[in-house]
Amino acid sequence: MEIMNANAVQPHTAPRDFGRSIREPISRVVVGQLTVVERMLIALLTGGHLLLQGVPGLAKTLLVSSLARTLDMKFGRVQFTIDLLPADILGSELLDQRTGTFRLHRGPIFSNLLLADEINRATPKVQSALLEAMQERRVTIGNETIALPAPFLVIATQNPIEQSGTFELPEAQLDRFMLCHRLDYPARQEELEILQQCLSLGLSRRGDGAVPQTAFDLVEETPSVTSADVIEAMEQVQKVYVSDVFIEHCVELVRRTRESKHVELGCSPRAGIAMVQSARARAFLHNRDHAVPEDLFALAEDVLLHRMRLTYAALAEGLTGQDVLREIVGSIT
Repeated sequence: MEIMNANAVQPHTAPRDFGRSIREPISRVVVGQLTVVERMLIALLTGGHLLLQGVPGLAKTLLVSSLARTLDMKFGRVQFTIDLLPADILGSELLDQRTGTFRLHRGPIFSNLLLADEINRATPKVQSALLEAMQERRVTIGNETIALPAPFLVIATQNPIEQSGTFELPEAQLDRFMLCHRLDYPARQEELEILQQCLSLGLSRRGDGAVPQTAFDLVEETPSVTSADVIEAMEQVQKVYVSDVFIEHCVELVRRTRESKHVELGCSPRAGIAMVQSARARAFLHNRDHAVPEDLFALAEDVLLHRMRLTYAALAEGLTGQDVLREIVGSIT
């Protein structure tokens, strides 16, 4: 699988090494999870959206909050609950009693980076309200359609284990997420570092009182990356070369998810778009001017798995989505 081409653009670097400028402050707060940070940066640089799945306690919210603090961008957060209404996210029209006219109250979705915490706890009505914003980057409040700030990125978290009080995300919503990354438990050495870090945090004094500090108190308040840096990095990503051979392999991989006897619902063309765009961003973050097979293999699970639905027969055989996808990926190498 050869991706190199003599017509590739010249090597590039972002100002002050864009990736390192974000990874370093986050690594001082969150131990490990370098792959998750990379996926967040890929989503940011490509204008996609990211779903983080993992059991409680894996620092999903801390990771997103740390990313938001490193960026000179507006940050919004919504803690999803079963009684959440679309207006709680989008905003609403309020009657001004003094003038007798309606004024617009903008919700937290009017931000550059929106953290949708525990997104599967929201009702389908709220899910549909978020859908328009994620896809079209605009919202409708009353009779008015309003464009969202640019860039606009949704990073959602989800607990894949707990089912009480949750609503399964529909396929249409899952397909709007460019990437879905599944967090695993940290390695033994990383877990030791986490506990040592916790013991060294100390107290935070507030007036006449004090409270024990948490990892959230370690997040630096001063952004390390400006909005201009982000825009320039996004421009550099658009210059990353993707060969025809790489595109053909992406198309073949996506099509084989539809042809597999174990898959009831395969990936749409949007999956292929997500693959080539995210491969571009990954190549940029690894200081390359072209996409290589490693990008395809590294991103396949995050791009494709949440867009696949296995047949009942495959599930009865004990197969998982990872098993089927690895077989498909192995068939094209």
